[in-house]
Amino acid sequence: MAATLQGKRIAFLAADGVEEVEYVKPREAVENAGARVELVSLKPGSIQSFNHLDQGRTYDVDVTAAAADAGAYDGLVLPGGVANPDFLRTDADAVRFVRAFFDAGKPVGVICHGPWTLIEANVVRGRRLTSWPSLRTDLTNAGATWVDEQVVTDHGLVSSRKPDDLPAFCGKIVEEFAEGRH
Repeated sequence: MAATLQGKRIAFLAADGVEEVEYVKPREAVENAGARVELVSLKPGSIQSFNHLDQGRTYDVDVTAAAADAGAYDGLVLPGGVANPDFLRTDADAVRFVRAFFDAGKPVGVICHGPWTLIEANVVRGRRLTSWPSLRTDLTNAGATWVDEQVVTDHGLVSSRKPDDLPAFCGKIVEEFAEGRH
């Protein structure tokens, strides 16, 4: 029986430069499992997605990180893209929002370059995770154990490397969100 997320509220934290497929596919998976999804970003309006280096679609922001309350959500997804997490990790409200999920033991999904924001939130020390290969040194220097695997789960933190890993990533975040706090 497939996991259900009925009654769950999941935040997707993203900014301009988000990799479109890493936002769209996980969002579809979570919504198809019954969750209510909200896009949290740095400013009101919309964000510009990318398909690698080409502009993709824009997506409407539901709430800013400054106004968002992590306590109102059951889980968090951090999609990748190169520019997206670079913008997020330099924003104090976004970093605070991310850290609050870890402080509360809530499940978090992160893919590709998304772990840059986790490093800034100081939540990777002692954890096992994966990412786009170029983040290996950054994660190791921040105290994480980096592995090259399709999907890695560590006490509610689900990580994947790249768009090719999305089927496994999407299935695992739905499962972790259904389980709840860790």
